[in-house]
Amino acid sequence: MAVKIHIGEGSNTTHVSPGVVREIVHAVKRHKAFPFLTETSTLYKGNRSDAVTHLMYAYSRGYSFDQVGAPFIMADGLTGNTEIEIPIRGVLFDAVNIAREITMADALIAVTHPTGHIGLGLGASLKNLGMGLSSRIGKLRQHSSITPYIEAEVCTFCLKCMEWCPEDAIVEKNDKAFIVDQKCVGCGECLSACNFNAVKYNFAVESADLQRRVAEHALGVMANMKGRALFLNFLIDMTKDCDCIDQAQKPILPDAGILASADPVAADQATLDITKDKFGSDLGAASYSNLDPAIQIEHAARIGLGSRNYRLIRLD
Repeated sequence: MAVKIHIGEGSNTTHVSPGVVREIVHAVKRHKAFPFLTETSTLYKGNRSDAVTHLMYAYSRGYSFDQVGAPFIMADGLTGNTEIEIPIRGVLFDAVNIAREITMADALIAVTHPTGHIGLGLGASLKNLGMGLSSRIGKLRQHSSITPYIEAEVCTFCLKCMEWCPEDAIVEKNDKAFIVDQKCVGCGECLSACNFNAVKYNFAVESADLQRRVAEHALGVMANMKGRALFLNFLIDMTKDCDCIDQAQKPILPDAGILASADPVAADQATLDITKDKFGSDLGAASYSNLDPAIQIEHAARIGLGSRNYRLIRLD
């Protein structure tokens, strides 16, 4: 049984902790199953860009066998290109590239920490599946809809965007950073890395396309997992940006509990509904009010990934 987690990046402290993951692992073992932790490599350069550095970093943060009770297996191999092309009935894609080892697992538990997201509005179970379990090619195809540019008047030429660009697509031009369109793969890392809001892109149009691409890759992950997957959305320490951001973020909403569902679409819809009902503004709107995170949920339902309708059963 694959237990999909996110170990957080750098100074991030709000990701789901090893202690919580350990309890999930022990629960799986009590049912005589064999759990393993899993993740994929990132497009951007950093602590999680390949299997060796990712695993070493995970162990240093407490996700080791002796502390959690399960081995950590990278789903996309050594460099992110171990994959299987999965046929789907999508609107944008006929097939998507998914991390190979996740397709070999008998079952899946997706441990998700819902947050806002600079490109999606909401990063929850659909993002954890679609981005988190696709191969490097799958990630590139999702992000290829993003075409960022740098506003020279705002750029301080601090070089941080260059440091994080996985394709070396950002160069110096007139003492400012400049994105070479022909080399840019649209991964969006420069958007997250810039501290001065100098990187721009058309959120209204491109976010919608990105959300649909993520949903269709999530459909590929679930192609062989229907009836054999559980989605846990931890509505605690909810922040504006995802756990990939190397910052110690402050929660923007109070804690609202934990959601469990066999349907990722229902889990994400309930995430928006519960945060709006409790706090007057859902997690997406509280994070990026200019984006509509419901697009990914609507599209996922449209292509048959799940249902937006659900019944909420409260457990004390």
